[in-house]
Amino acid sequence: MKILAIETSCDETAIAILDCEGDEQSAHFRILGNTLLSQIEIHKEYGGVFPALAKREHAKNLVPILEAALEEAELLHEDTQVISEETRAKISEILAREPGLTETFFEFISECEPPEIDAIAVTAGPGLEPALWVGINFAKALALIWNKPLIAVNHMEGHIVAALIKEPANTTPFETRFNLVIDNVEMPVLALLISGGHTELVLMKEWLQYELIGATRDDAVGEAFDKVARMLGLPYPGGPEVSRLAEESRRETSDTLFKLPRPMLHDTTCDFSFAGLKTAVLYLLKTRSDLNEREKQSIAHEFENAVTDVLWKKTSRALGETGAQTLVIGGGVSANTHIRRIFTEKIKNENSEVSLRIPSAALTTDNAIMIALAGFYRAQRKEFKTDILANGNLPLA
Repeated sequence: MKILAIETSCDETAIAILDCEGDEQSAHFRILGNTLLSQIEIHKEYGGVFPALAKREHAKNLVPILEAALEEAELLHEDTQVISEETRAKISEILAREPGLTETFFEFISECEPPEIDAIAVTAGPGLEPALWVGINFAKALALIWNKPLIAVNHMEGHIVAALIKEPANTTPFETRFNLVIDNVEMPVLALLISGGHTELVLMKEWLQYELIGATRDDAVGEAFDKVARMLGLPYPGGPEVSRLAEESRRETSDTLFKLPRPMLHDTTCDFSFAGLKTAVLYLLKTRSDLNEREKQSIAHEFENAVTDVLWKKTSRALGETGAQTLVIGGGVSANTHIRRIFTEKIKNENSEVSLRIPSAALTTDNAIMIALAGFYRAQRKEFKTDILANGNLPLA
């Protein structure tokens, strides 16, 4: 089964084409085409993602990256296509929300054959609704013109499935870039989802069936990283900059010059809170009007230590309460070097019976590969949609 996937939940415009085979017990995936355009440079001046601008950039970029993905997959075959007035009118209505996209859509579609794909998967949420709608309407238009079924994908499910990937045996590094395997997944699976908008512990007892175990009561962990970065005068995106300073401090010493709280560390729930930690950094900075570089590094070091301590303590509690056999970490913050290091050490030394799966750095960001993966499993269940609505707060559990 060939899946074409579209991801526009935030500030990455991504399209991927995967050749998928297998089932829930064992599945193999070959990446035929994969294109992604990040808007980080565009949003830097705003210190965060500006939704209207993200929407505009998605509309501008979708056709070029679709063409690039199809070409990479060797599925782009030029040929003049006659589009009926009825179909043209329907597509124009679908794309009415996306100024500028309709014209480029028709220009491209009228000059290429329908590709040999089986279904189109698209992110339905969560995310920024204006951005989500661009991808959804684009997917609807493609499904109509190419007569392909639609699959709605939860963005967070994509992160979970991507984290379950393991490198296939007996492949070269070059082959591993394009071949993915998901098998031998021991249930239950506990997923720690950490990003700019989410901090959740989700349990999967049965395949694609989820139960919320814990969640943040205020700020998401990625949001806390970004806010602390702004306090320290670091450029956007702030999370990687905080981590960079923290690693510079760790290379010098394991000690920090300051101490910050670990909110809800000893609370008996699996919930999180990062607002107090962020506020503690703010109050600390008010007492230090002129920080030198060493002090900045040490604050970043201590902040990252505090975040990681809380994440591990809550996850460890959830592992004990649920009896999970597999732990996955997904979302943009799962790229954090220190979090990956500590969780790897803790699982090895304290929970060796648990299998830890963390995605490669390339799959921690928002991408269309993970949407294709999740779309494949939904397609296996014949969960096709005749219509899809964007939901910025779409829950997973």
